[in-house]
Amino acid sequence: MHRITRLIGLAGAIAGLVASLTVGTVAAAGSPSVGHVYVNNNTTGRNTIAGFDRHADGSLTPIAGSPFDAGGAGTGAPFGSAGGLQRTPDGRYLLATDPGSNEISVLRIKPHGGLQLADVQSSNGIAPVSIAVHGSLVYVANGGAGGSNYTGFRLNAGGHLRSIPGSTYGLPDSAMPGHVLISPDGHRLVGTRVGPSAGPSYLDGFRIDPDGRLTAAAGSPFAAQRIGPFGSGFSPTNDNQLFVSNAHDGANAGSVSVYDVAADGSLTAITGSPFADNQTAPCWVAISPDGNALFAVNTAVPSISRYSVASNGSLTLVAPAVPFASPTGLRPFDAAVSPDGGFLYVVDAGAAKVSAFAVDGTALTELAGSPFDIAGGGAPFGIVVD
Repeated sequence: MHRITRLIGLAGAIAGLVASLTVGTVAAAGSPSVGHVYVNNNTTGRNTIAGFDRHADGSLTPIAGSPFDAGGAGTGAPFGSAGGLQRTPDGRYLLATDPGSNEISVLRIKPHGGLQLADVQSSNGIAPVSIAVHGSLVYVANGGAGGSNYTGFRLNAGGHLRSIPGSTYGLPDSAMPGHVLISPDGHRLVGTRVGPSAGPSYLDGFRIDPDGRLTAAAGSPFAAQRIGPFGSGFSPTNDNQLFVSNAHDGANAGSVSVYDVAADGSLTAITGSPFADNQTAPCWVAISPDGNALFAVNTAVPSISRYSVASNGSLTLVAPAVPFASPTGLRPFDAAVSPDGGFLYVVDAGAAKVSAFAVDGTALTELAGSPFDIAGGGAPFGIVVD
């Protein structure tokens, strides 16, 4: 009797697998891949990166072999971070934080989107939270007590990281960095210090010297406009405009700040900033490739706020915020807009899924089939869309 039960179960599993493979094959054949979506799975023991083929209709199907070995270790628990997975500008490599083992992984992107581990190096700190990449220059924000810092590396053509001597800039244990970014022109670095729940919170601004080391701007760190500056993004059309979400001001009191970033890395809030979000805990932002729309992911609701962006960076909130179609269990985290501007993807740490929305200006429509399951997902964070 037990043998029959096992055989029935095995038959059901095989049938399910065949059906799944058939659906994936049909989707891939009927709608060729136009790009990929990658997610840092943040799995314990051995971290992995999940990969998806992205189709013209915005839908996702797992890449063969996904999830891919990242070498280091994740935490297995939701991990507040923006930019925990990045792609090099030449499209050859992904760089991932491994916060459970204090390491950084480099994965080679193969012709059909699969990944191959190329290198794993110490992050030169504790609990790496975020990575910034510009050309061969790589900076990592480490957020763990006793090893919180920004530290620099060079990535060579073979996918190997080497530390930049003298590049480490120490942070206090109370800093709690959330995001590190390099300006599009490669000359400035900005980091967000989320800080304690009641504040204070700060932003760091630096000039990047020719040798890759940092020179802090006069007055850095700069007091944040609100508590909990977290996710950020430079404008795709203006190297000097920086957008930062403010997550910790309480219920229905979220906002987005806009800063002008000077040549030395100093930050000045523009007139009218911060701009109200009227939601709770906007933790991540994503900007359309044309720079005309900004989306703020409100993790605690969950919902997505929408803004139109003026040429001077000022924001106009578009009401209402867009809810997630299946919010139960979700903890929406990092987000990215596809290079063609047609779709917004959000990684969900609570349920190990990716939510997908069609984008039309500031309008968002969640896709049928969304959210998509993340194979091997632990408590995923960090997302790359190409």
